[in-house]
Amino acid sequence: REDDQRQVMQQIIADGQCPFCLDNLRKYHKQQIIKEGQYWILTPNQWPYEFTKLHLLAILKKHAEKLSEIPPEAGKELFELLAWAEKEYQVPGGGMAIRFGDTNYSAGTVNHIHAQFIVPALDHPNFKPVRFKIGKG
Repeated sequence: REDDQRQVMQQIIADGQCPFCLDNLRKYHKQQIIKEGQYWILTPNQWPYEFTKLHLLAILKKHAEKLSEIPPEAGKELFELLAWAEKEYQVPGGGMAIRFGDTNYSAGTVNHIHAQFIVPALDHPNFKPVRFKIGKG
């Protein structure tokens, strides 16, 4: 983690608030909202993973921690939003990932459903594959 990220995470813990709930998002997240739907907002990751060319977050507008709490139509909108990003940014390939539930299993730092849209920076001179951690430890 970056020092500024660590400081923000400590503030979030001290405040006892979910940083991805819409009422709190602007307090902690300083990136612009690129696109918004009925269920999701799309925004750049404030602290993108190392060796990423593009790292976006699709954040569910309503607080949810489990996949079973997401309306089925929100899943359709998520794929439409990410397909838009793929086309808009002319992405040749990448990955998407969603952590959910108990953070001991998911290794998530924010327990609010959000999807990560990740494009590796293959042209970086010191490129290493982007890793997405699942499970604490």
